[in-house]
Amino acid sequence: MTTAEKVGQLVQTGPSIVGAFGVSFEELLNMVFDGRISDEEFQRMMSESGQDYHEEILRQGGIGSYNGVTDPEVIRKLQRIATEETRMGIPLLFGSDVIHGHRTVYPIPLAESCAWDPQLWEKTARMAAKEASRDGITMTFAPMVDVAKDARWGRISEGAGEDSFLQSVFGAAKVRGFQQDDLRKPGTIVSCVKHFAAYGACEGGRDYNHVELSGERLYEEYLPPFAACIKAGARAVMPAFNDINGIPCTVSRKLLRDILRKELGFTGVTVSDSNAIAECVDHGAARDMAEAAKKALEAGVDIDMSSGVYAAQLTDLVEEGVIEKAVLDEAVREVLRVKYELGLFEQPYRFCSPEESPEKENRALCLESALKSMVLLKNNGLLPLQKNVKVGLIGSLAESRADMLGAWALGGRANDCISLKDALEEAGLPFVRIESDLSEVEDCDVILLAAGETKEMSGEAASRAVISLSQEEKGLIRALRESGKPIILILFNGRPLAISDAAPDADAIVEAWHCGCESGHALVKLLYGDRNFSGHLTTSFPNASGQCPVYYNHLNTGRPAGRGKFTCKYLDVETEPLFPFGFGLSYTEFEEEALEVQAENDILSVRWTVVNTGKRDGVYTAQLYVRDKTGVRACPVLELKAFSQVEIAAGKREEICFELPVQSLARYENDAWTIHHGTYEIFGGESSKKLIRAETEV
Repeated sequence: MTTAEKVGQLVQTGPSIVGAFGVSFEELLNMVFDGRISDEEFQRMMSESGQDYHEEILRQGGIGSYNGVTDPEVIRKLQRIATEETRMGIPLLFGSDVIHGHRTVYPIPLAESCAWDPQLWEKTARMAAKEASRDGITMTFAPMVDVAKDARWGRISEGAGEDSFLQSVFGAAKVRGFQQDDLRKPGTIVSCVKHFAAYGACEGGRDYNHVELSGERLYEEYLPPFAACIKAGARAVMPAFNDINGIPCTVSRKLLRDILRKELGFTGVTVSDSNAIAECVDHGAARDMAEAAKKALEAGVDIDMSSGVYAAQLTDLVEEGVIEKAVLDEAVREVLRVKYELGLFEQPYRFCSPEESPEKENRALCLESALKSMVLLKNNGLLPLQKNVKVGLIGSLAESRADMLGAWALGGRANDCISLKDALEEAGLPFVRIESDLSEVEDCDVILLAAGETKEMSGEAASRAVISLSQEEKGLIRALRESGKPIILILFNGRPLAISDAAPDADAIVEAWHCGCESGHALVKLLYGDRNFSGHLTTSFPNASGQCPVYYNHLNTGRPAGRGKFTCKYLDVETEPLFPFGFGLSYTEFEEEALEVQAENDILSVRWTVVNTGKRDGVYTAQLYVRDKTGVRACPVLELKAFSQVEIAAGKREEICFELPVQSLARYENDAWTIHHGTYEIFGGESSKKLIRAETEV
């Protein structure tokens, strides 16, 4: 291969939008975001534009992969050019953001994590991989396993919440679902885990922002999910946009070579985030694009997504001796290896062979996922509803199909979604759609108020300083309360919301998230008791925006929050979250009894008994936490170490059993993992605030 052909393998590009816009496409997007043109006008302009796939550059061997191309006919055409019209005949990779489904959209990851069900997580990823691979996609930029403790960060919607252990289990399940155990198997796609690393710790919850982080927190909280995904077989990793302690992840040799490859044992391909290499100049970490290209390649970034920096700079840098040829060859080998593992050299079109989608099977899985993801946050006995009650349905989100898709549902279609209004109509349940005339509530028995966020209000570039309900929604709740009618607040959103001012006025609160195609069907089944709630939060809900970041596994202080003035608290808001990590109600109640711990052969055997004290069968989500009381430094007040689910019939009891390796208690200190020997508190329960405890010596 020539140097230019080698560089081409490291170039990932997307289709360029061409049309008579009068401004760049990026500025056009800003105009939509700023409200200078409407969504309708934007869609009209896009429909009149064309797409340039850079075929001539491809024929010259200048492109090794594409992103954002999902039309199987186009993919087949481009793959044919690559394999039949280029000198080397090397097949292409096609990447896409298959975050929570492809054509069939299941709940956003934050929602689905509330199911606490690794088998479900793997099944939905498997479904998405089958659909995406059928359209020709060979790589998904997922899962996102960024631990996110600040609800203001919009991308909290893309991962499994605030806990490192839960995020690890979630990520590993998704990798297994996307990839299976062999990339040559039908319906597999490469899992590109992102964003390496600590993107979720961005300062102030502001997207793309600076991260200041100690080595202890990096290793103990932010790296474990990536280690779990790599152990599960992930073949690609995406460096993060952010810097850590002043060094952009994209050009961090320590992060990408020393930690990722040497310490975590990663042997796959790395793919920059979109335009991230070029942005190292704006970071101030490179004087120009040539230096950015050199630093990124030498740091260990194999593929340049969309910036064009490698294409413009690397050939000259290598031929002039500024970059050693061996560094280029190393990156090219990583790219070719993944293409070989996918079987593309033998069957370049295996990923673009359209076949009939198992629509019924996929929709059933989406429904199951949505049912398990929604969380009952409050219930004053109003739920479940009787099917003869007359409901007043209020709020634009009650009939918005598009918003059920949530952020990053690129292949989803609004018309495939079932809204709450759709589901009520389909079930033949009595309801009145209330628009602006609130006097209509007088004829209703109960009010269903759909509030929260549109899909554009969370996700990438959707950080919010104030994460409460809108003033209009708050006013509506107050007005409805004055009517005296019972109120069920349905939250559709992609992040935790600060609803402490609205919660007291609601008789019941359901966190319905953005749960995809089957949102409405799932919600109606839960509201009317055809199915019991089983979801539990994986992220804390703050009382107020200014409380962020709030998370359960914080360190204690020398003056823990208390009634006294001189303690670690706020004067104007509660210190504890409104709804804590792990919390979730159902139509029955559980009581824990007699937690016991036995330490033997470096294993802690933990047992407790759970009794279903209610009148309905239910799912108990067992959560095991520990606290190190004798460490040489301050340790979190609680840390999740294991979880499981068990179905318990009304009036019955079950024993919960966990085998916890002592090694899982290790902490990262002085560049090594160390176990503190001493006293540990062991907690068991169904939320981080409803626990029984025991102590043991380790």
